[in-house]
Amino acid sequence: MTTPPPGSSWFGHPRGLSTLFFTEMWERFSYYGMRGFLILYMTKALGFTDSHAGAVYGNYVGSVWVTPILGGLIADRWLGQYRSVLIGGIIIALGHFTLAFHALPFFYVGLTLIVIGTGLLKPNVSAMVGALYEAGDGRRDAGFSIFYMGINLGAFLGPLIAGKLAEGFDWHLGFACAGVGMLFGLVQYVLGRRRLQPAIDRLASRPEPAAGTTASSSEPFTAQDWQRMAAVAVLFLFASFFWGAYEQAGSTLALFADRYVHLEMLGIRLYASWFVSIQAAFVIVLSPIFAWLWVKLGPRQPSSPAKFALALLFVGLAFVLLMPAGAIAQGGVKISPLWLVGVYFIEELGELCLSPVGLSAVTKLAPRQVVGIMLGVFFLSNAVGNKLAGWSAGFIGTTPLPTLFGATAAVTLGAAAVMFVLIKPVQRLMGGVR
Repeated sequence: MTTPPPGSSWFGHPRGLSTLFFTEMWERFSYYGMRGFLILYMTKALGFTDSHAGAVYGNYVGSVWVTPILGGLIADRWLGQYRSVLIGGIIIALGHFTLAFHALPFFYVGLTLIVIGTGLLKPNVSAMVGALYEAGDGRRDAGFSIFYMGINLGAFLGPLIAGKLAEGFDWHLGFACAGVGMLFGLVQYVLGRRRLQPAIDRLASRPEPAAGTTASSSEPFTAQDWQRMAAVAVLFLFASFFWGAYEQAGSTLALFADRYVHLEMLGIRLYASWFVSIQAAFVIVLSPIFAWLWVKLGPRQPSSPAKFALALLFVGLAFVLLMPAGAIAQGGVKISPLWLVGVYFIEELGELCLSPVGLSAVTKLAPRQVVGIMLGVFFLSNAVGNKLAGWSAGFIGTTPLPTLFGATAAVTLGAAAVMFVLIKPVQRLMGGVR
Protein backbone atom coordinates (compact mmCIF):
# COMPACT_ATOMS: atom_id res chain seq x y z
CA MET A 1 0.00 0.00 0.00
CA THR A 2 1.42 3.34 -1.07
CA THR A 3 1.73 5.98 1.66
CA PRO A 4 -0.17 9.13 0.59
CA PRO A 5 1.82 12.38 0.37
CA PRO A 6 1.53 14.68 3.42
CA GLY A 7 -1.64 16.77 3.33
CA SER A 8 -3.21 14.57 0.62
CA SER A 9 -5.24 12.31 2.88
CA TRP A 10 -8.31 12.49 5.10
CA PHE A 11 -7.77 10.41 8.24
CA GLY A 12 -5.37 8.29 6.18
CA HIS A 13 -7.81 7.91 3.29
CA PRO A 14 -8.11 9.63 -0.11
CA ARG A 15 -9.40 13.18 0.33
CA GLY A 16 -12.27 12.38 -2.00
CA LEU A 17 -13.71 10.25 0.79
CA SER A 18 -14.53 13.41 2.76
CA THR A 19 -16.46 14.79 -0.24
CA LEU A 20 -18.48 11.59 -0.65
CA PHE A 21 -18.92 11.22 3.14
CA PHE A 22 -20.66 14.60 3.38
CA THR A 23 -22.56 14.19 0.11
CA GLU A 24 -24.14 10.99 1.40
CA MET A 25 -24.56 12.39 4.91
CA TRP A 26 -26.64 15.32 3.60
CA GLU A 27 -28.59 13.08 1.22
CA ARG A 28 -29.51 10.76 4.09
CA PHE A 29 -30.27 13.84 6.23
CA SER A 30 -32.82 14.88 3.64
CA TYR A 31 -34.25 11.38 3.11
CA TYR A 32 -34.64 10.31 6.74
CA GLY A 33 -35.52 13.84 7.87
CA MET A 34 -38.55 13.84 5.59
CA ARG A 35 -39.37 10.15 6.06
CA GLY A 36 -39.53 10.64 9.82
CA PHE A 37 -42.69 12.76 9.57
CA LEU A 38 -44.08 11.67 6.17
CA ILE A 39 -46.83 9.37 7.43
CA LEU A 40 -47.72 11.86 10.19
CA TYR A 41 -48.12 14.58 7.55
CA MET A 42 -50.41 12.38 5.49
CA THR A 43 -52.68 11.42 8.39
CA LYS A 44 -52.73 14.78 10.20
CA ALA A 45 -52.36 17.43 7.48
CA LEU A 46 -53.72 15.74 4.37
CA GLY A 47 -56.44 13.81 6.20
CA PHE A 48 -55.51 10.44 4.70
CA THR A 49 -56.88 7.34 6.41
CA ASP A 50 -54.31 5.07 8.03
CA SER A 51 -54.64 2.50 5.23
CA HIS A 52 -54.32 5.15 2.47
CA ALA A 53 -51.31 6.76 4.16
CA GLY A 54 -49.71 3.35 4.72
CA ALA A 55 -50.17 2.41 1.07
CA VAL A 56 -48.63 5.68 -0.18
CA TYR A 57 -45.78 5.36 2.32
CA GLY A 58 -45.10 1.75 1.30
CA ASN A 59 -45.15 2.56 -2.41
CA TYR A 60 -42.77 5.48 -1.89
CA VAL A 61 -40.14 3.84 0.30
CA GLY A 62 -40.39 0.60 -1.67
CA SER A 63 -39.74 2.45 -4.93
CA VAL A 64 -36.71 4.16 -3.39
CA TRP A 65 -35.08 0.72 -3.18
CA VAL A 66 -36.07 -0.36 -6.72
CA THR A 67 -34.81 2.59 -8.77
CA PRO A 68 -31.10 2.23 -7.83
CA ILE A 69 -30.98 -0.80 -10.15
CA LEU A 70 -31.89 1.49 -13.06
CA GLY A 71 -29.64 4.25 -11.72
CA GLY A 72 -26.64 1.96 -11.85
CA LEU A 73 -27.39 0.98 -15.46
CA ILE A 74 -27.83 4.62 -16.52
CA ALA A 75 -24.50 5.56 -14.96
CA ASP A 76 -22.65 2.61 -16.48
CA ARG A 77 -24.01 3.09 -20.00
CA TRP A 78 -24.68 6.79 -20.34
CA LEU A 79 -24.08 9.46 -17.68
CA GLY A 80 -21.13 8.12 -15.72
CA GLN A 81 -21.07 8.00 -11.91
CA TYR A 82 -20.08 11.62 -11.19
CA ARG A 83 -22.84 13.17 -13.30
CA SER A 84 -25.40 10.62 -12.10
CA VAL A 85 -24.78 11.61 -8.47
CA LEU A 86 -24.92 15.32 -9.35
CA ILE A 87 -28.14 15.07 -11.38
CA GLY A 88 -29.68 12.72 -8.81
CA GLY A 89 -28.95 15.17 -5.99
CA ILE A 90 -30.47 18.05 -7.95
CA ILE A 91 -33.64 16.03 -8.61
CA ILE A 92 -33.86 15.04 -4.92
CA ALA A 93 -33.57 18.69 -3.82
CA LEU A 94 -36.26 19.68 -6.36
CA GLY A 95 -38.46 16.92 -4.96
CA HIS A 96 -38.20 18.19 -1.38
CA PHE A 97 -38.81 21.80 -2.42
CA THR A 98 -41.83 20.64 -4.46
CA LEU A 99 -43.22 19.03 -1.30
CA ALA A 100 -42.97 22.43 0.39
CA PHE A 101 -45.94 23.60 -1.72
CA HIS A 102 -49.36 22.95 -0.24
CA ALA A 103 -51.40 21.65 -3.20
CA LEU A 104 -51.87 17.85 -3.25
CA PRO A 105 -50.49 17.33 -6.80
CA PHE A 106 -47.18 18.81 -5.60
CA PHE A 107 -47.08 16.10 -2.93
CA TYR A 108 -47.12 13.24 -5.43
CA VAL A 109 -44.77 14.99 -7.86
CA GLY A 110 -42.31 15.67 -5.03
CA LEU A 111 -42.25 12.03 -3.91
CA THR A 112 -41.76 10.88 -7.51
CA LEU A 113 -38.81 13.23 -7.99
CA ILE A 114 -37.14 11.97 -4.80
CA VAL A 115 -37.56 8.36 -5.95
CA ILE A 116 -35.97 9.15 -9.34
CA GLY A 117 -33.14 11.20 -7.82
CA THR A 118 -32.34 8.60 -5.19
CA GLY A 119 -32.16 5.94 -7.88
CA LEU A 120 -29.46 7.94 -9.66
CA LEU A 121 -27.49 8.97 -6.56
CA LYS A 122 -27.58 5.98 -4.20
CA PRO A 123 -25.72 3.25 -6.12
CA ASN A 124 -23.27 5.57 -7.83
CA VAL A 125 -21.98 7.43 -4.80
CA SER A 126 -21.04 4.01 -3.35
CA ALA A 127 -19.35 3.05 -6.63
CA MET A 128 -17.27 6.23 -6.41
CA VAL A 129 -16.20 5.40 -2.86
CA GLY A 130 -14.84 2.07 -4.06
CA ALA A 131 -13.10 3.72 -7.02
CA LEU A 132 -11.16 6.07 -4.73
CA TYR A 133 -8.86 3.12 -3.98
CA GLU A 134 -6.47 1.21 -6.20
CA ALA A 135 -7.14 -2.50 -6.64
CA GLY A 136 -5.82 -4.33 -3.60
CA ASP A 137 -5.70 -1.22 -1.39
CA GLY A 138 -6.17 -2.50 2.15
CA ARG A 139 -7.88 0.73 3.22
CA ARG A 140 -11.00 0.09 1.12
CA ASP A 141 -13.09 -1.76 3.77
CA ALA A 142 -12.21 0.83 6.41
CA GLY A 143 -13.14 3.56 3.93
CA PHE A 144 -16.58 2.04 3.46
CA SER A 145 -16.94 1.83 7.25
CA ILE A 146 -16.26 5.57 7.53
CA PHE A 147 -18.71 6.20 4.68
CA TYR A 148 -21.35 4.09 6.49
CA MET A 149 -20.95 6.30 9.54
CA GLY A 150 -21.75 9.31 7.37
CA ILE A 151 -24.97 7.63 6.28
CA ASN A 152 -26.03 7.10 9.88
CA LEU A 153 -24.95 10.55 11.02
CA GLY A 154 -27.29 12.04 8.42
CA ALA A 155 -30.04 9.60 9.39
CA PHE A 156 -29.61 10.66 13.02
CA LEU A 157 -29.61 14.44 12.49
CA GLY A 158 -32.28 14.66 9.76
CA PRO A 159 -35.34 13.61 11.80
CA LEU A 160 -34.24 15.71 14.79
CA ILE A 161 -33.99 18.95 12.79
CA ALA A 162 -36.50 18.52 9.94
CA GLY A 163 -38.92 16.68 12.26
CA LYS A 164 -38.93 19.51 14.81
CA LEU A 165 -39.53 22.11 12.09
CA ALA A 166 -42.33 20.03 10.57
CA GLU A 167 -44.18 19.04 13.75
CA GLY A 168 -43.29 22.06 15.85
CA PHE A 169 -43.79 24.85 13.29
CA ASP A 170 -45.04 23.95 9.82
CA TRP A 171 -45.03 20.69 7.87
CA HIS A 172 -43.84 22.38 4.69
CA LEU A 173 -40.94 24.00 6.52
CA GLY A 174 -39.77 20.48 7.34
CA PHE A 175 -39.88 19.50 3.66
CA ALA A 176 -37.95 22.66 2.74
CA CYS A 177 -35.36 21.89 5.43
CA ALA A 178 -34.77 18.49 3.84
CA GLY A 179 -34.27 20.24 0.49
CA VAL A 180 -31.77 22.68 1.99
CA GLY A 181 -29.85 19.73 3.43
CA MET A 182 -29.56 18.17 -0.02
CA LEU A 183 -28.37 21.52 -1.42
CA PHE A 184 -25.57 21.59 1.19
CA GLY A 185 -24.52 18.16 -0.03
CA LEU A 186 -24.55 19.27 -3.67
CA VAL A 187 -22.49 22.40 -3.04
CA GLN A 188 -19.65 20.58 -1.31
CA TYR A 189 -19.88 17.75 -3.90
CA VAL A 190 -19.26 20.21 -6.76
CA LEU A 191 -16.55 22.07 -4.82
CA GLY A 192 -14.80 18.78 -4.08
CA ARG A 193 -14.82 17.52 -7.67
CA ARG A 194 -11.02 17.79 -7.99
CA ARG A 195 -10.62 15.39 -5.07
CA LEU A 196 -12.86 12.90 -6.88
CA GLN A 197 -10.89 12.98 -10.15
CA PRO A 198 -8.89 9.79 -9.40
CA ALA A 199 -12.16 7.89 -8.82
CA ILE A 200 -13.74 9.38 -11.95
CA ASP A 201 -10.70 8.37 -14.02
CA ARG A 202 -10.69 4.81 -12.66
CA LEU A 203 -14.39 4.36 -13.37
CA ALA A 204 -13.96 5.75 -16.88
CA SER A 205 -11.05 3.41 -17.63
CA ARG A 206 -12.94 0.20 -16.93
CA PRO A 207 -13.07 -2.00 -20.04
CA GLU A 208 -16.34 -1.72 -21.91
CA PRO A 209 -18.17 -4.90 -22.93
CA ALA A 210 -17.74 -5.69 -26.61
CA ALA A 211 -21.00 -6.12 -28.52
CA GLY A 212 -22.92 -6.15 -25.26
CA THR A 213 -21.13 -9.14 -23.83
CA THR A 214 -17.85 -10.34 -22.33
CA ALA A 215 -16.13 -13.65 -22.17
CA SER A 216 -17.05 -13.99 -18.52
CA SER A 217 -20.72 -13.10 -19.04
CA SER A 218 -21.02 -15.84 -21.68
CA GLU A 219 -19.64 -18.52 -19.40
CA PRO A 220 -22.32 -21.05 -18.41
CA PHE A 221 -23.18 -21.36 -14.74
CA THR A 222 -21.78 -24.39 -12.97
CA ALA A 223 -23.83 -26.58 -10.64
CA GLN A 224 -22.13 -24.85 -7.71
CA ASP A 225 -23.08 -21.44 -9.16
CA TRP A 226 -26.73 -22.46 -9.23
CA GLN A 227 -26.52 -23.77 -5.67
CA ARG A 228 -24.99 -20.53 -4.43
CA MET A 229 -27.62 -18.45 -6.24
CA ALA A 230 -30.27 -20.62 -4.57
CA ALA A 231 -28.67 -19.71 -1.22
CA VAL A 232 -28.94 -16.01 -2.14
CA ALA A 233 -32.65 -16.56 -2.96
CA VAL A 234 -33.23 -18.06 0.50
CA LEU A 235 -31.42 -15.17 2.20
CA PHE A 236 -33.46 -12.70 0.09
CA LEU A 237 -36.73 -14.22 1.29
CA PHE A 238 -35.82 -14.06 4.97
CA ALA A 239 -34.33 -10.57 4.63
CA SER A 240 -37.70 -9.41 3.26
CA PHE A 241 -39.41 -10.63 6.45
CA PHE A 242 -36.82 -8.82 8.54
CA TRP A 243 -37.19 -5.48 6.72
CA GLY A 244 -40.97 -5.77 6.84
CA ALA A 245 -40.75 -5.57 10.63
CA TYR A 246 -37.72 -3.29 10.99
CA GLU A 247 -38.96 -0.59 8.60
CA GLN A 248 -42.18 -0.12 10.57
CA ALA A 249 -40.17 2.50 12.47
CA GLY A 250 -41.23 5.03 9.83
CA SER A 251 -44.81 3.78 9.45
CA THR A 252 -46.65 1.85 12.20
CA LEU A 253 -44.36 2.93 15.02
CA ALA A 254 -44.34 6.58 13.92
CA LEU A 255 -48.14 6.60 14.25
CA PHE A 256 -47.87 4.67 17.53
CA ALA A 257 -45.42 7.24 18.93
CA ASP A 258 -47.66 10.12 17.88
CA ARG A 259 -50.84 8.67 19.38
CA TYR A 260 -49.81 6.56 22.34
CA VAL A 261 -46.42 7.72 23.68
CA HIS A 262 -45.99 10.43 26.34
CA LEU A 263 -43.98 12.90 24.25
CA GLU A 264 -42.06 14.52 27.07
CA MET A 265 -38.96 13.47 28.97
CA LEU A 266 -36.95 15.36 31.59
CA GLY A 267 -39.05 18.41 30.82
CA ILE A 268 -38.14 18.30 27.12
CA ARG A 269 -40.87 18.26 24.46
CA LEU A 270 -40.41 15.29 22.15
CA TYR A 271 -41.69 14.78 18.62
CA ALA A 272 -42.87 11.49 17.16
CA SER A 273 -40.57 11.90 14.16
CA TRP A 274 -37.53 12.00 16.45
CA PHE A 275 -37.79 8.31 17.29
CA VAL A 276 -36.49 7.37 13.83
CA SER A 277 -33.15 8.91 14.89
CA ILE A 278 -32.79 6.33 17.66
CA GLN A 279 -32.08 3.57 15.14
CA ALA A 280 -29.23 5.54 13.55
CA ALA A 281 -27.83 6.46 16.97
CA PHE A 282 -27.66 2.80 17.98
CA VAL A 283 -25.99 1.89 14.67
CA ILE A 284 -23.28 4.50 15.35
CA VAL A 285 -22.73 3.17 18.89
CA LEU A 286 -23.04 -0.56 18.19
CA SER A 287 -21.26 -0.91 14.81
CA PRO A 288 -17.73 -0.76 16.27
CA ILE A 289 -18.74 -3.27 18.96
CA PHE A 290 -20.09 -5.74 16.39
CA ALA A 291 -17.03 -5.26 14.17
CA TRP A 292 -14.79 -6.04 17.16
CA LEU A 293 -16.96 -9.04 18.12
CA TRP A 294 -16.79 -10.70 14.69
CA VAL A 295 -13.01 -10.18 14.53
CA LYS A 296 -12.61 -11.50 18.09
CA LEU A 297 -14.65 -14.63 17.32
CA GLY A 298 -12.86 -15.18 14.02
CA PRO A 299 -13.71 -18.63 12.63
CA ARG A 300 -15.97 -19.28 15.64
CA GLN A 301 -18.40 -16.50 14.64
CA PRO A 302 -21.87 -17.56 13.43
CA SER A 303 -22.25 -18.30 9.72
CA SER A 304 -24.22 -15.91 7.49
CA PRO A 305 -27.45 -18.01 7.68
CA ALA A 306 -27.09 -18.15 11.48
CA LYS A 307 -26.70 -14.37 11.63
CA PHE A 308 -29.89 -14.01 9.54
CA ALA A 309 -31.71 -16.26 12.00
CA LEU A 310 -30.42 -14.17 14.91
CA ALA A 311 -31.55 -10.97 13.15
CA LEU A 312 -35.09 -12.31 12.78
CA LEU A 313 -35.06 -13.48 16.40
CA PHE A 314 -34.07 -10.02 17.66
CA VAL A 315 -36.64 -8.12 15.58
CA GLY A 316 -39.30 -10.60 16.67
CA LEU A 317 -38.40 -10.07 20.34
CA ALA A 318 -38.62 -6.30 19.81
CA PHE A 319 -42.24 -6.70 18.72
CA VAL A 320 -42.91 -9.03 21.65
CA LEU A 321 -41.80 -6.13 23.87
CA LEU A 322 -44.28 -3.89 22.03
CA MET A 323 -47.23 -6.12 22.91
CA PRO A 324 -47.52 -5.10 26.61
CA ALA A 325 -46.70 -1.52 25.61
CA GLY A 326 -49.61 -1.59 23.16
CA ALA A 327 -51.93 -3.09 25.79
CA ILE A 328 -51.05 -0.35 28.30
CA ALA A 329 -51.45 2.38 25.67
CA GLN A 330 -54.86 1.17 24.55
CA GLY A 331 -55.92 1.17 28.16
CA GLY A 332 -55.78 4.96 28.01
CA VAL A 333 -52.32 5.52 29.53
CA LYS A 334 -49.62 7.22 27.48
CA ILE A 335 -46.53 5.03 27.68
CA SER A 336 -42.96 6.13 28.39
CA PRO A 337 -40.71 6.86 25.39
CA LEU A 338 -38.25 4.41 26.92
CA TRP A 339 -40.40 1.55 25.60
CA LEU A 340 -39.52 2.57 22.04
CA VAL A 341 -35.87 3.14 22.95
CA GLY A 342 -35.74 -0.45 24.19
CA VAL A 343 -37.51 -1.72 21.08
CA TYR A 344 -35.07 0.03 18.76
CA PHE A 345 -32.06 -1.20 20.74
CA ILE A 346 -33.16 -4.81 20.27
CA GLU A 347 -33.94 -4.19 16.60
CA GLU A 348 -30.49 -2.78 15.97
CA LEU A 349 -28.88 -5.92 17.38
CA GLY A 350 -30.72 -7.68 14.56
CA GLU A 351 -29.98 -5.09 11.88
CA LEU A 352 -26.25 -5.34 12.49
CA CYS A 353 -26.47 -9.13 12.17
CA LEU A 354 -28.19 -8.88 8.79
CA SER A 355 -27.57 -5.71 6.78
CA PRO A 356 -23.76 -5.68 6.34
CA VAL A 357 -23.62 -9.47 6.48
CA GLY A 358 -26.20 -9.90 3.71
CA LEU A 359 -24.41 -7.65 1.23
CA SER A 360 -21.07 -9.26 1.99
CA ALA A 361 -22.54 -12.75 1.52
CA VAL A 362 -24.05 -11.87 -1.86
CA THR A 363 -20.74 -10.51 -3.17
CA LYS A 364 -19.10 -13.79 -2.18
CA LEU A 365 -21.87 -16.12 -3.42
CA ALA A 366 -22.90 -14.53 -6.73
CA PRO A 367 -21.10 -15.81 -9.86
CA ARG A 368 -18.79 -13.06 -11.13
CA GLN A 369 -20.87 -12.67 -14.33
CA VAL A 370 -23.89 -11.48 -12.34
CA VAL A 371 -22.57 -9.91 -9.12
CA GLY A 372 -24.13 -6.52 -9.92
CA ILE A 373 -27.48 -8.01 -10.87
CA MET A 374 -27.56 -10.21 -7.76
CA LEU A 375 -26.76 -7.24 -5.51
CA GLY A 376 -29.56 -5.27 -7.16
CA VAL A 377 -31.96 -8.16 -6.67
CA PHE A 378 -30.91 -8.51 -3.03
CA PHE A 379 -31.66 -4.80 -2.51
CA LEU A 380 -35.21 -5.60 -3.59
CA SER A 381 -35.65 -7.30 -0.19
CA ASN A 382 -35.60 -3.76 1.25
CA ALA A 383 -38.26 -2.74 -1.26
CA VAL A 384 -40.48 -5.70 -0.34
CA GLY A 385 -39.96 -5.07 3.37
CA ASN A 386 -40.79 -1.36 3.09
CA LYS A 387 -43.95 -2.17 1.16
CA LEU A 388 -44.96 -4.60 3.91
CA ALA A 389 -44.17 -1.98 6.56
CA GLY A 390 -46.48 0.54 4.87
CA TRP A 391 -49.23 -2.07 4.53
CA SER A 392 -48.97 -2.92 8.23
CA ALA A 393 -49.47 0.72 9.25
CA GLY A 394 -52.92 0.66 7.67
CA PHE A 395 -54.20 -1.56 10.48
CA ILE A 396 -53.13 0.54 13.46
CA GLY A 397 -56.51 2.26 13.77
CA THR A 398 -58.66 -0.88 13.38
CA THR A 399 -56.68 -3.69 15.06
CA PRO A 400 -55.93 -4.00 18.80
CA LEU A 401 -52.29 -3.04 19.23
CA PRO A 402 -51.23 -6.26 21.03
CA THR A 403 -52.73 -8.21 18.12
CA LEU A 404 -51.05 -6.02 15.49
CA PHE A 405 -47.64 -6.18 17.15
CA GLY A 406 -48.15 -9.85 18.01
CA ALA A 407 -48.78 -10.71 14.35
CA THR A 408 -45.45 -9.15 13.35
CA ALA A 409 -43.72 -10.92 16.23
CA ALA A 410 -45.26 -14.25 15.23
CA VAL A 411 -44.22 -13.91 11.58
CA THR A 412 -40.64 -12.90 12.36
CA LEU A 413 -40.12 -15.40 15.18
CA GLY A 414 -41.62 -18.10 12.96
CA ALA A 415 -39.25 -17.08 10.17
CA ALA A 416 -36.36 -17.17 12.66
CA ALA A 417 -37.29 -20.72 13.69
CA VAL A 418 -37.41 -21.86 10.05
CA MET A 419 -34.09 -20.12 9.35
CA PHE A 420 -32.45 -21.87 12.30
CA VAL A 421 -33.63 -25.19 10.84
CA LEU A 422 -32.29 -24.22 7.41
CA ILE A 423 -28.81 -23.16 8.59
CA LYS A 424 -27.13 -26.45 7.65
CA PRO A 425 -28.95 -26.89 4.30
CA VAL A 426 -28.19 -23.30 3.29
CA GLN A 427 -24.55 -23.73 4.32
CA ARG A 428 -24.37 -26.76 2.01
CA LEU A 429 -25.78 -24.64 -0.83
CA MET A 430 -23.16 -21.97 -0.07
CA GLY A 431 -20.41 -24.48 -0.78
CA GLY A 432 -17.92 -23.44 1.87
CA VAL A 433 -18.63 -19.68 1.80
CA ARG A 434 -19.30 -18.39 5.31
